[in-house]
Amino acid sequence: MSKLHFTTKHENAATVKRNWYVVDGTNQTVGRMCAKVASVLRGKNKACYTPHVDCGDFVIIINADKVKFTGNKNEDKDYLTFSGYPGGLKAEVAKDLLKRRPDMLIERAVKGMLPKNRLGRKLFKKLFVYAGTEHPHGAQQPKELTFPKLTPATSGAKK
Repeated sequence: MSKLHFTTKHENAATVKRNWYVVDGTNQTVGRMCAKVASVLRGKNKACYTPHVDCGDFVIIINADKVKFTGNKNEDKDYLTFSGYPGGLKAEVAKDLLKRRPDMLIERAVKGMLPKNRLGRKLFKKLFVYAGTEHPHGAQQPKELTFPKLTPATSGAKK
């Protein structure tokens, strides 16, 4: 019976092969795009996914200033920062944060979708967000990563 026993192969830091991907944020919905980016950062798109190992890829997001929200989130969604001092709570509406720091808006969304531990902090360092179309990672030859648009026919909704 011992010859019929199969073991699961787990990835480790030495055996992981990492790719570079570039994502264009133009007209992408923030939450849907960031959920898929977080999945790629964790490595869930690979067959060798191991939950406790950093087996994900590097992701570059360009055109972060051209992302969009659905519904009234542009006016209703608040981003809070707290300095730690009494009266140090500041709130900023999503529309204003998108104008001022679009890269921070994407980074906060992706960071909230990663694990809250040492592994999550390590995964977050593989995300690069830029407001414009240019990025300094051309030497890594990133591949285009596209997400199919959800239409009523493909989302499973009844007509």
